Amino acid sequence: MKVLRQITSCILHASVLIVAAVVKAAPTSAYTYDNVTTIIRPIAASVSPVVRIGFSDEPNARVDGRLFNIDGKTQYFAGTNTYWLGYVKKNTDVDLALQQLQSTLVPEETLSCIIKTYLFLRLGIARLDYVVSAAEKQGFKLVVAMLNNWDDLGGINSYTNAFGGNATTFFTDAPSQAAYKNYVSFIVNRYKNSPAIFAWELCNEPRCHGCPTSVITNWASDVSAHIKSLDPTHMVALGDEGWFAPGYGDGSYAYSGLEGIDFIKNLAIPTLDYGTFHLYPDHWNYAYSWGDQWIQQHDAVGKALGKPIVLEEYGSVSPGNHIETEGPWQQIVLQNSSIASDSFWQFGPPHRDLTIAVDDYSIDADTADYDILVKKHAAAMLEKTPMPC
Repeated sequence: MKVLRQITSCILHASVLIVAAVVKAAPTSAYTYDNVTTIIRPIAASVSPVVRIGFSDEPNARVDGRLFNIDGKTQYFAGTNTYWLGYVKKNTDVDLALQQLQSTLVPEETLSCIIKTYLFLRLGIARLDYVVSAAEKQGFKLVVAMLNNWDDLGGINSYTNAFGGNATTFFTDAPSQAAYKNYVSFIVNRYKNSPAIFAWELCNEPRCHGCPTSVITNWASDVSAHIKSLDPTHMVALGDEGWFAPGYGDGSYAYSGLEGIDFIKNLAIPTLDYGTFHLYPDHWNYAYSWGDQWIQQHDAVGKALGKPIVLEEYGSVSPGNHIETEGPWQQIVLQNSSIASDSFWQFGPPHRDLTIAVDDYSIDADTADYDILVKKHAAAMLEKTPMPC
């Protein structure tokens, strides 16, 4: 989602996996963008990490039917988002954040966790190096997004500021795409030997407002194939909100194709391993109850195409309505779908000694909402028996 909700996916999983935060890196290609001087500067890509990466002998996560196999186990799981993990500047604070996630989200028998969050190279590649290394050491797995649609925290605007154009021309602008692919290559080659990587994600909530949906479909086909050529053993996802094109649904905003996304055609891309969608009815002018059909519609498409579907972000504004609004969505996921995992927005850590920013969508670890929507839901997802594909 935009601003503080546009990151991370924490999947809680008792004997296989938990998504607790996932790293989304979205700087400009193999460059850093300086907001003060507006200069694009090459990264010293030849500098090797000073921390250990790729030392674990765990297998990479992979698709298994419409679910994921992690550490040799296939099952459902649930989790959360924590966008701020990549922004903490001290290694000890990264360790503290992971410890907090483990202590509140991960049952003792859990073998590994998945985390999704943002990290921009203006903080230094060493920050991402440490997060990947720490995640590998502590059994977390990361979804690394290569780009952000929104201006906040960096994103497509970094490319357009450097090379011209706008958020819609970016996807077909040759200089921007060359720089973006350089960055993708840099990140993938640096971390492709680490089993801490759960998946590479092309962009957080990509949109091409008013464009033919073919623009992003062609772009996603090209970039995902490029990533697979560099690293065929890790999964790749688009990272979109799940918009449908005309011909599916009632033709209202989410089904209009207005944002240039065709979820069905994008999911059919051979080099995309699974589909993502988000759920923020209040921001899209839908009733919260509409979320039930939104979940079931994406599950139906996943079933038709035989791919896993992840409800990567969902949330409602507090105070007082998290359980009321999000509880029914969780029940749909549990009882009436084969959604592989869901990840609420967002995890509110029990200790505020980290430099973080939570919002009205956050669910704090020390609340009744957290006990019901996180702990109990995660346990229920773990107990769920895989449905026939």
